[in-house]
Amino acid sequence: MRVIDPKRIQGASSEVVRDINRRIVLNLIRTRQPISRADLARLCGLQRSTISLIVEQLINESWVIEGPTGRLPRGRRPTFLRLNDDRVIIGVDIRPEQTTVALADANGKFTSREVIPTPSDPKSAVDELLQSIQRVRNSCRGKKLEGIGISLPGRFNQGSDRLVFAPNLRWRDFDLRTPIMKATGVEVELENAANACVLATVWFEHMEACRNLVVVTVSEGIGTGILLNGQLVRGANGMAGEFGHVPLDPKGPVCGCGGRGCWEVYASNRAALRYYLESGSTTDGLTFPDLLSRADHGDIRAVKALETMAHYLGRGMRMIVAGLAPERIIVVGDLTRSWNRFGPVIEAEVQDQVLPGGSIPRLDASGEGGMARLRGTVGLILQKDFGVYF
Repeated sequence: MRVIDPKRIQGASSEVVRDINRRIVLNLIRTRQPISRADLARLCGLQRSTISLIVEQLINESWVIEGPTGRLPRGRRPTFLRLNDDRVIIGVDIRPEQTTVALADANGKFTSREVIPTPSDPKSAVDELLQSIQRVRNSCRGKKLEGIGISLPGRFNQGSDRLVFAPNLRWRDFDLRTPIMKATGVEVELENAANACVLATVWFEHMEACRNLVVVTVSEGIGTGILLNGQLVRGANGMAGEFGHVPLDPKGPVCGCGGRGCWEVYASNRAALRYYLESGSTTDGLTFPDLLSRADHGDIRAVKALETMAHYLGRGMRMIVAGLAPERIIVVGDLTRSWNRFGPVIEAEVQDQVLPGGSIPRLDASGEGGMARLRGTVGLILQKDFGVYF
């Protein structure tokens, strides 16, 4: 059952029907390419004449191009269709320490990328980011730039165009979208990093059949992106999913949000480094990947720090399982490089407190590695034309 707002009801005009059919065909080409017109008609049930009209429109708009012809025992040789690689997107992944700016085609293939430091002052960050965007844009002469997608380590209010909650970034109530859009003259879309990872998972890892999943991003903090009944959950002011700031111990360490004992102060990369320091080891300049490497080389204190982090990750995920009942939980972050170390510990913690009648979700490490957020920014721009899911 879906709650319907009578004020937003709109009849399905012939134009709406054409737009739905167009998006169905465009998504079939995206997921099944190379594909012929005949196969498109067979898969979506539309008449071949309708398919031909839609395909010609997509070719004229430069979304789709014709490729090689196939061979059949008899009859006309089919011409295969695929997405046009000359439709490109600039993806931006902003993190507290560094920002990545990359160029991708409509299939999510990245062709150039650069990394710049992230200034603590948001206005300076915009200036630096615009310079990087321009350098990347100069590398795609002759191609159609669809827009700029930006992944943020915080929550973005779509109604006010402002970043409203980013404790690890420490940018307060800032409009990032407008100055970039004015300077570049192209569409700019912003999204929370965990939500971007949900979009990347569904869009590029072909999980269309999974209607209920949660992506947990583990880095400087912990973020969660939620897909329920096939819809991305944003909540009021875009704040849904901040499980990382639910206190596990109200007397625990101070969190960047101002609270104490939040899940992320026990289970983030920073938490693991803190455990290692508390064990008496030195951490000068030590990064989380360095800690993973030390554990792999037999550093017992590093192993213990990562085990503690893994236990707290699993305990925090109990909130997600009990509250949302997802089919799958997908973990994104540097820790997935050592999933054989983290996975069993997290799974054991989750299974230890599954409610009677509840089911244990499948727990997976993302195969995207550090690219999930960037891939999500590509889908963020493309979804306005493809119209899938969100």
